[in-house]
Amino acid sequence: MIWKPNVTVAAVINKNNKYLLVEEKAINGTLYNQPAGHLEPNESIIQAVIRETLEETSYTFTPEWLLGIYKWHSSANDTTYLRFAFLGTAICDNQNLPLDEDIVRAVWLNTNEIYNLAHRHRSPLVIKCIEDHLAGKRYSLKILAHYK
Repeated sequence: MIWKPNVTVAAVINKNNKYLLVEEKAINGTLYNQPAGHLEPNESIIQAVIRETLEETSYTFTPEWLLGIYKWHSSANDTTYLRFAFLGTAICDNQNLPLDEDIVRAVWLNTNEIYNLAHRHRSPLVIKCIEDHLAGKRYSLKILAHYK
């Protein structure tokens, strides 16, 4: 049997020293995460992060940098995730767009608020991505290639 991780994407969006997160319904309560989701068939990684951000926040996301690629294993569901996190800008030009059904709301939080909610994060990658952004990590999008 071939082992395959779940490929996910996430948008790390900082504006005026606040980060755009989503509050989402989960089996164990309401959790916080960056706008994120799974790669769908025939879609590039960049297309996926743009789509997921729009579906979860109603914001149009423009990826500018690759923040990092993160591997994390969730013992809760025995699943390994390979997350491609992107830095970029977002504008809310789709306010009437309904959010994904598991999303309670999109919310802007500062780093102190995010750290105080650590017990309600979807995964440790929420903090790790913010810390990497604050450390100035970023990579050119040219590193990614999509072949059809």
